[in-house]
Amino acid sequence: MRLVVVGCSGSFAGPDSPASSYLVQVPAADSPDGREWNLLLDMGNGALGALQGILDPRRLDAIGLSHLHPDHFVDVCGLYVYLKYHPDRLTAAAAASGTGAAAASGAPGGSADQATAGTLPVWGPSNTAERIGATYGLEAGESLESQFDFRAWVPGQVVRVGPLEIEPFRVFHPVEAYGVRVTGPSSLALGERVTLAYTGDTDVCDGVVELARGADLLLAEAAFHEGRDDAVDRGIHLTGRRAGEVATAAGAKRLVLTHLPAWNDKRAARDEATAVYAGPVDLAATGRVFTL
Repeated sequence: MRLVVVGCSGSFAGPDSPASSYLVQVPAADSPDGREWNLLLDMGNGALGALQGILDPRRLDAIGLSHLHPDHFVDVCGLYVYLKYHPDRLTAAAAASGTGAAAASGAPGGSADQATAGTLPVWGPSNTAERIGATYGLEAGESLESQFDFRAWVPGQVVRVGPLEIEPFRVFHPVEAYGVRVTGPSSLALGERVTLAYTGDTDVCDGVVELARGADLLLAEAAFHEGRDDAVDRGIHLTGRRAGEVATAAGAKRLVLTHLPAWNDKRAARDEATAVYAGPVDLAATGRVFTL
């Protein structure tokens, strides 16, 4: 399993990166069924363009949205256009229809969590379909359901995408928000399973600590700086120090800081984290790959 950073800029796209978007891949060589699996976590502004430099978006098996602020979901609107109007869509649909049952063909979600044939599962907060539809500008009677199968996260309920198990945790943000814990086959140790914990946007809370408990890699937002942002109300973002404290409390094995706004000093965020966390600390960057 590996994490590919598609976008990591906090709150808005920056000059060097789209907003938040992270591709979790299980390469075919590491997958029990010999098939590559692709899960996208968040799809903020600019992510669709960067994603196309990594893989054809039609190869996505599922999307998981942490919450419904634009810097985490807005490019799902563009993805709808890409999927619906791609010139090869009819050829691809005909090929898929000849493979038999969707579950047997390795369709998104696997047999237990099978999507409606031909649609891409999109997990997110309870009002995901309505919010994305409104952002897209749907007229009365229209929907996005020809391409997407919208589903709501249920805390503690594990969903499966091929060999990946995904568990959502409620976190501390002004809107309904989730961190997600993804467990899948290791690409470094044959036969073992590893866990990636992604905080989404959150402040310190019990949920984010449990999300990160024992994770092989904690992908944690760190949009705020200690001192500079002390006057901002709590319940919005982590600082590098708070992310490090979460990693320490949870016993996470590795910390990667992300969601860093263009105006932030990334080195300062890392220094805050290393002051309170003894494990390795990295900074997310578009195109970086972390193999678990």
